[in-house]
Amino acid sequence: MKWSRVAAGPAPVLAVVVVAAAVAGAVAWADLPARLSVHGGFVDLSAYRYGGRLVLDGLPLYGSRDPATNLRFTYPPFAAVLMAPLALMPFWLATALWTAASVGALAGVVLVVGRVLRGPVAGWQVALVTLGALALEPVWQNLTFAQINLLVMLATIIDLVRPDRRWSGVLLGVVAGVKLTPLVFVVLIVLAGRRAMAGRALLAFAATVAIGFAAAPRSAVTYWTDDLVSAGRVGPPELAHNQSVFGALTRLLDDPPPTVLWLAVAGPLALAVVIVGAVWWRRGDRVLGACLGAVAMLLASPISWSHHWVWAVPVAMMLWQRSRWAAAAWTAVFVFRPFVWPPWGQQREFGWTAAEQVPGEAYLLAALALAVWAAVRVFSAGVPAARQPAATLRR
Repeated sequence: MKWSRVAAGPAPVLAVVVVAAAVAGAVAWADLPARLSVHGGFVDLSAYRYGGRLVLDGLPLYGSRDPATNLRFTYPPFAAVLMAPLALMPFWLATALWTAASVGALAGVVLVVGRVLRGPVAGWQVALVTLGALALEPVWQNLTFAQINLLVMLATIIDLVRPDRRWSGVLLGVVAGVKLTPLVFVVLIVLAGRRAMAGRALLAFAATVAIGFAAAPRSAVTYWTDDLVSAGRVGPPELAHNQSVFGALTRLLDDPPPTVLWLAVAGPLALAVVIVGAVWWRRGDRVLGACLGAVAMLLASPISWSHHWVWAVPVAMMLWQRSRWAAAAWTAVFVFRPFVWPPWGQQREFGWTAAEQVPGEAYLLAALALAVWAAVRVFSAGVPAARQPAATLRR
């Protein structure tokens, strides 16, 4: 069964369009940012539009704040270039289009991953799983804040599960130019032996850096020399929502850890997870390999807000193929978000007891458990490479 034959059916694609259009229509009709008290308030989209407006006006990207949200634009200059068209739209229209694109990207991930894991997927199945995924905290946080993570995940998944395309790697390089953390996936594909794909990703990434310098040269210098190494520029790292190694160390030590300590802990952990992911990827299980690459990315980043963990969706789908109980337990963590059970905010995380640290690091601990399980499975004798369609394994 070839991918092209699987992709021929219109029903799944129609389901994606219908779900996304329905969400867009609801947002546009209700003018949700103005009329509803929704947690998140689409504030990140406002900051994105502010960055796009600064590029259009030729003003510095960094150092000022969006007047509507008091947030800084924190992404590379290339991202601001991409956001410029949004700055020209009314906020309600930009919100509707962004929400539709995000939901469409979520449905696209469900469609792509479902086809790799199971073969043909019915349209109603795509719609059902997509709607169910909205219950996961990273997903609905992503939508209410109007974050970019679902779009980044779709582009990354497409490149990683279809590496034999002529331009595979380009999408990965472009999204790395928008949000640097996907560069971890380049390490994954290098370890998996796809050096040509990695080369295309790096060339695409270099092109995004060049575009940023061409569009906003002074801001580009500022970003790549000063802002890049400042983890605190995007928020307090001790906040419970920062489910990264850096965040966990900050909460344990009651202060941000020294860089050497953070690198000594996060570096080997992330590298080990990437290696396991590369082994699975080489064996043919590209979904699990990509998910482990995402786990490594989230571990390595100094800031991994809870809405960055949208990769919980493909992980849940992958686990469902192997163990219903494991998939249910994984999903429960991301539905009930235990990290907010202890007191949080205003540095109350520094007062967590040892017992409160366990739910407080829920996403991080779930990810480490997944990595340990994958390592044990992949290095155990006699374990099959993956439970995927034979044609997928041959590609």
